[in-house]
Amino acid sequence: MRVTRPMLALTGAVAALALAGCGSGGADEDQVPPTATGSLEHLAAEAKCEPDMQTDADTIRQALCRKGDEKYVLATFATDRGQREWLNTAKDYGGYYLVGRKWVAVGEERTVTALRSALGGTMEEGSEHMNPGGSHNQGGHHG
Repeated sequence: MRVTRPMLALTGAVAALALAGCGSGGADEDQVPPTATGSLEHLAAEAKCEPDMQTDADTIRQALCRKGDEKYVLATFATDRGQREWLNTAKDYGGYYLVGRKWVAVGEERTVTALRSALGGTMEEGSEHMNPGGSHNQGGHHG
C-alpha cells in the first residue's frame, strides 16, 4: 500500500480527534525512564500493548493500542523528518502526544502521561484552539 503525506496527515488528524480529551495528569515526573527505541512491536511490548495494526507502510507504521478502557495510537516512522512533518500536521487538530525518536503515542492526556513511565519520551500538546481548557496550551509542549 502506498501512503501519501495527505493520507498520513489525515490519519494522524483523525486519530488525534478521536482520541483527544481532557484529563488530569499526576504521574511523577521524576520517574521517567530513558526514552525507548525500537520497532513498533518492541515499543508496544514495553507499553504492554497488543498492537492492532492500522497502517503498515514504508514511511509509517501505526497501531491502535488499549490501556484499560482507554485507547491510544502508537506510530513509528522511517525518518525523523517524516515524524516531525506528521506531528506538525497532527498537532493542528489538538490532542496529547508522547514523543520519542521516530515514534509517537497519541491519546488522552492521562493515557500518554501514564505511558511515559514505560516509554520515556517528551510530552507535547496540540493546538490550543482544539484543546479548550488544556493545562499547558501556551507553547504546545510539556516538560
